[in-house]
This record gives sequence, structure tokens and C-alpha cells, in this order.
Amino acid sequence: MSRPTEALAVSLFSEILAVDQLARNTMARVLPKGMELSHFSVLNHLAFAQGERSPAQLARTFHLSRSAMTNTLGKLEWNGWVHIRPDWEDARRKMVSISASGQVARDAAVASITPLISDVVDRVGAERARAALPILRELRLRLGEVD
Repeated sequence: MSRPTEALAVSLFSEILAVDQLARNTMARVLPKGMELSHFSVLNHLAFAQGERSPAQLARTFHLSRSAMTNTLGKLEWNGWVHIRPDWEDARRKMVSISASGQVARDAAVASITPLISDVVDRVGAERARAALPILRELRLRLGEVD
């Protein structure tokens, strides 16, 4: 890799990390009381998932250890936001689905963050934001190959 490419890579990823930190902090401040960003992420994923997911599948999806996902799922279950049941085909496994109150909590979280993130996209410009999506998706896919 050439020096200009290395400098570009460092600048690009520095910006991505800064945006990530700012986005997380900003979103965490407006989430409903008691909801953490990790909770919202899992609820949002389950809201769009077709059917149930195992904790291991969720851990892979979020690039987390199984114990970290188990901790998050325990908090979600305690809040009544997910249902966790034994896998009927393999009693050693569990299956997770979003509950009705979890869907309500997820919808409340979306309602609380949407004005904030919409304002940022408006200020950047919808076309510029739309143009950035393919690049960000490709970066995510390429980084997924590194694991």
C-alpha cells in the first residue's frame, strides 16, 4: 500500500470512528428510559427478522461474544422486551423473538431518534447521504471478510 493510500485509509477510518462515537452518544441520550443502544439494536434486528433467532445467531450478527449477547438478552427479557424459549428440536439451545412490549419499546426508540437523525441527514443533504450508503455498505462487507 502506498503512503497516500495509507493516509487516506487512516483519515477515512478516523472519520468513521468519530461519527460512530458521536452517533452512539447522541442516540443514547434520546432513547427511552432504561433502553441502551445495544438493546435497541437487538430489538430493531428482531423487529425485521423473519421468525426467531438463536443467541448464537444474534451474537454472530452483531459480532459479539455469546456471553455478551446472553447478557444483553437477559436484560431485554427482564424488561419483557423479548421472549426466550427452549429450542424444541435441541433442548441445549434457546430461541429469541421480540415480544409485543418489545415492539412497542422499539417503536418508541425509533420515534425518539428519528427527528434527530433526520435533521442530520437533511443538513448533509439526502442525495449526498444516499450516495454514501453504497460505500459504507461495501466497507462493512469488506471488514466482515477480515474476521
